Amino acid sequence: MEDRSRSAYIRYFLLGSYRSKAILQTEIEYTSDTFRWRNVVTKDPRVEVAALTAQQFHDENSGGSVNSSQVSFRQLGIKTRKVVQIAILHPPAEITGATTEIPGDTILVKDKNTILFSVCNLYFEAKRMHTDGR
Repeated sequence: MEDRSRSAYIRYFLLGSYRSKAILQTEIEYTSDTFRWRNVVTKDPRVEVAALTAQQFHDENSGGSVNSSQVSFRQLGIKTRKVVQIAILHPPAEITGATTEIPGDTILVKDKNTILFSVCNLYFEAKRMHTDGR
């Protein structure tokens, strides 16, 4: 992770439901030694970085049957053949009781100012915030 702090303000989502309200208009922060969403802070997380093709992404994130959810780069507005996926490895978190994931712990880098992530198969797009003093 970089030495500079990076925050992303979650401004809108691509697919959504009532569950998305808990995530919208919140902030994710990545620094060289922390990962934070709301009041959930992970100190010194490990990071894994991988390049994914459109087919790999589809295969890893779509259901196996015709009636299962299917997700593609095109649906997410990704126009490149590959994307960088960054996974923040952290201890299990108590967010909802139903999952140990933290929103933003696995992201796709859409461009230098935009990341994508999913929570319970809902996809969100977050834009980098440019703030002074952070």
